[in-house]
Amino acid sequence: MKWLFSDGPATAVFTSRSIAKGVDWIYYVSHDADDGAWQFLPYSGPPDESEAAVVSLSAIVGAEPRVSELADLPLGWHAWRETPEAEWVRKANDQS
Repeated sequence: MKWLFSDGPATAVFTSRSIAKGVDWIYYVSHDADDGAWQFLPYSGPPDESEAAVVSLSAIVGAEPRVSELADLPLGWHAWRETPEAEWVRKANDQS
């Protein structure tokens, strides 16, 4: 499979332990404007500190190949889906 992200496969990304272990699915993705960080979060919302995990971008793509559909998500944007089979909805983050 061709690598679609401009960030390399070893890029560290933020997620939850439940996603990292394959127990939960990715509901929400953020590509942060301030530092370019990626966040891949479950339906239950951002994990508390004890449930947070840092993994490689390639581990996320391997666990959930459909996140490659978001490889072109601009800095400062986020995306979500209502079910694992649903299409991603994209939107610019509000700059309050």
